[in-house]
Parts: sequence; C-alpha cells; structure tokens
Amino acid sequence: MILYLDTSSLVKLYIEEAHSTKVREWVEDAEIIATCRVAYPETVSALNRRFRSGDLSKSEYKLLIARFSKEWSDFAVTDFDELEAGRFVEKYGIRGFDAVHLSSAKLIKAFQNDISLSFSSFDNKLNSAASAERLIVLTA
Repeated sequence: MILYLDTSSLVKLYIEEAHSTKVREWVEDAEIIATCRVAYPETVSALNRRFRSGDLSKSEYKLLIARFSKEWSDFAVTDFDELEAGRFVEKYGIRGFDAVHLSSAKLIKAFQNDISLSFSSFDNKLNSAASAERLIVLTA
C-alpha cells in the first residue's frame, strides 16, 4: 500500500500531537510513504511556528529539522498538476496547498491505478474532497 501524507499528517511524525500514534501505525503498515514536494517547506514552516510559539526549544527545533531533512529522501516525493489543483480549489472550496496535495495524490493513483493508495489528512474539508475524488481516506 502507498500511504499519502499531507503536511498535517506528516508533521505528526515529528511532533507529538493528537493522532500522532495513529499516523505512525499507518506508516508502519505502508510499503511506500508519499507526499508532494510542497510538503518540505510546509513542514519546516509548521515546525518553525511551533518553535516561535514556544512549544519547542531551540535545540528541539534544530534536532527536528535535521531529522526531517535527513528523512526527506525516504519519502516518495511527487509533483502535482497545477491546473487540476486550481479546479479542486473551485470545485471543493479548499485551500491552495490542500488542492496541491489532492492533485499530487491523484497523480500517483493515475500512474499506479492497480495499487492501493490511502490518503491521510487532518483537514475535514480536504478529506471530503479526497473522498469525492474516490481516494481511500484514513481517519483516526
């Protein structure tokens, strides 16, 4: 199975949040962990926000950034179709980067139609759009 993680799910691998344990279990069960290339700056931004808000010390932040940067090459990093992402914004009223993640997951599914792909996000609107696009959505 390919497990697609949007940024809200990816961050849970690095910071203990609600449902982090569940995401880690899904990762353990997956053969391939995929995400879009935009998840790298998005995840760095999420970690940086946690540091600036005082949730992470400077040393914790640096360790997490180093770990994430090192592990980035372990992910199947995909591109997206910007025109399709734009259509998803209009069709479902989702945010731009959410539409990018949905487009990225759909590209994987189109390329590997005969394999199982599960989609993980902790954004309800994005999950609804992914379901409408006939993706298997994992929920905690």
